[in-house]
Amino acid sequence: MNKGELISAISDKTGLTKAASEKALNAMIESIGESLKKGDRVGLVGFGSFSISERAARTGRNPQTGKEIKIPAKKVVKFKPGADLGL
Repeated sequence: MNKGELISAISDKTGLTKAASEKALNAMIESIGESLKKGDRVGLVGFGSFSISERAARTGRNPQTGKEIKIPAKKVVKFKPGADLGL
């Protein structure tokens, strides 16, 4: 399912227009992103939770040349599905 299909599904289930559904979805995505940037955890009961995790710097290999490269440390988003999601 892509974003357009999700907007259509929201519209069908809520009776909102597609434009209103798109605004709601964009607001939700933006709000989750802002919370994660602040370092907060976002939990949606019955769906799952989003959190930030830090990856340490490490050494990797360039697959074309086999030469070692340094991969810098970075922050990544993790998603843990809720038990009710059924995955």
